[in-house]
Amino acid sequence: MKCRAKVNLSIIMLLAFLLISTFGTGDFVTRVDAARANEKADIIIKNGYILTMNGSKEVFPKGTVVIKDKKIIAVGDEKLGNQYKAPKIINANGNIVMPGMINTHNHVPMVAFRSIGEEGVGNRLFDVFFPLEGKLLSRDLIYKASIHGAIEMAMGGVTTYADMYYHEDEVAKATEKIGIRGVLGETVISFPVVDAPEPYGGLKYAENFIKQYQNNELITPSVVAHAPYTVSPEMLKASKALADKYKVPFALHAAEFPDEAQRVESKFGQKYESVIKYLDSLGILDENTMLAHAIHIDDEDIAIIKERGATIAHNPIANTKGATGVAPAIKIDKAGIRMGLGTDGPMSSNTMDVFGTMGYAARIHKLVNKDQSLMPPSKVVELATIGGAKALGLDKKVGSLEVGKYADIIIVDVYAPNTFPTYDPYATLAYAAGPQNVKDVIVNGKMIVENKKLKTYDYNKNLRDMKEIYKKVAEVEKTLPYHKKP
Repeated sequence: MKCRAKVNLSIIMLLAFLLISTFGTGDFVTRVDAARANEKADIIIKNGYILTMNGSKEVFPKGTVVIKDKKIIAVGDEKLGNQYKAPKIINANGNIVMPGMINTHNHVPMVAFRSIGEEGVGNRLFDVFFPLEGKLLSRDLIYKASIHGAIEMAMGGVTTYADMYYHEDEVAKATEKIGIRGVLGETVISFPVVDAPEPYGGLKYAENFIKQYQNNELITPSVVAHAPYTVSPEMLKASKALADKYKVPFALHAAEFPDEAQRVESKFGQKYESVIKYLDSLGILDENTMLAHAIHIDDEDIAIIKERGATIAHNPIANTKGATGVAPAIKIDKAGIRMGLGTDGPMSSNTMDVFGTMGYAARIHKLVNKDQSLMPPSKVVELATIGGAKALGLDKKVGSLEVGKYADIIIVDVYAPNTFPTYDPYATLAYAAGPQNVKDVIVNGKMIVENKKLKTYDYNKNLRDMKEIYKKVAEVEKTLPYHKKP
């Protein structure tokens, strides 16, 4: 009997060891920074339906998140809230508490041109976009339009976004002012632009921008080459070398149009079967390279992207609106390529609504693949949060509600007419909710939206600024060549 008791005790001890090894000590459904347990916090969110979006997609139907010194120090069930005190307690009242959403591709100042050239224009890029930019862009317009766009994103639950444009330091100032995160890159392109009078002048501008923002809490500087057909092979390599020199992300539009390989051959004399093979030949595809769009890629291209570790910004609304195609996102995801959702610029998609992008992604891939089981709600929410963080190389900092990560958190109203009742929070987020349902937004541990009110900027002031910009843009728009076409 004693021998059997010893055996049973050994088994019990082994099981206890396995449980502790797997879950840690204490309640395994609670994640706590043990060194900080029971201390005074800054903000406690109680009684929320918490979607952590961590590796196992843990959910706490009546959960708590504790924030201290800009970071999450505890996530767990309702009992956790009793272990901490804080000057600010948020009763989420059963609403969804989730990571802030991440928009992986944008040109935010283009909000100044939203809704222009939507009818009867064959090539909006060359007939509308470039002419408007050439005549109107200035530091002032870019800053004020970026304030406007950052407000739209913040109030719509976007806490991090990636951007490529000109005078990107003005975009950065606006982003900081509103209080959200930005992975921001000055555009390198083959022709003179507003902030670089010589071709490829953006390269020097980009280096100065990196030096200015490389240690910023909210801004991650990057280098952006516009596209394979607007940037020479030498300058593509130089752009990537600059990004590597400063260890910052590198991004470019790629495989957005079906004839990109032909454009590259025509302009630069480089003949390749696909634009992905061309970029690979230059040695610029690696784990720090993000490809925006990646629509016209085949299985060989996907294999190359996977092998090199590059990431993809999937922009389904802009791509279908522009009739450029639907990216093979199901194959991309199955290949294990890091991918996030993007809206593209607000002149391409007319919106920076990531809720709408989630819903559209979920629907379009069911349709084109004729399989309603594909791209389920939980997958698109993943792409809009931790997936986007991985694609931008920020997943150690943001993208999920986990101890040690920055407190970038949103609370989504589930009692509105368009969101109640909610049985499946993922389905509500993907198919029903919209920016109007975002109640609270916390970025870097700071509340920037509270009870649907922006706390960091006077929107009426920005609206006055944008009305003045509108008048100038409207006058120039009347002179664009597409008005004269039969």
